Amino acid sequence: MTAEPETTGTRWLAKAGLRPTRQRVALAALLVGDGENRHVTAESLYAAARASGEGVSLATVYNTLRAFCEAGLMQEITVDGARSCFDTRMDDHPHFFWEDSSELTDAPAEELEITRLPAAPAGAEIVRVDVVIRLRRA
Repeated sequence: MTAEPETTGTRWLAKAGLRPTRQRVALAALLVGDGENRHVTAESLYAAARASGEGVSLATVYNTLRAFCEAGLMQEITVDGARSCFDTRMDDHPHFFWEDSSELTDAPAEELEITRLPAAPAGAEIVRVDVVIRLRRA
């Protein structure tokens, strides 16, 4: 027996110590309620929330996604200077970005091999390496 999406969303928020407001629970249920990982944009999550009957503004969706990222529940993947996707899968893994549909999908991590990175400048440390492989359908 699987948990209700709202229950799963509430547990997800509790894991990060976030207060379970009505809007956070509703958005969390859409993101992780079925136990699957998601890649979303603020706009796609906003559309899903509206379609489910949730009265939420686009600004609230943006603010909530930022709060989820800051709490360590999601990561932001920048696909170009003006567009970000948000990923509920938190382990290090590469992505495919499909330019024709603007869709972000997971790429097989076991096939990626990074053998060397440049040294970080003095006084800095490498925190994360994001790999986004851009694709166009042939």
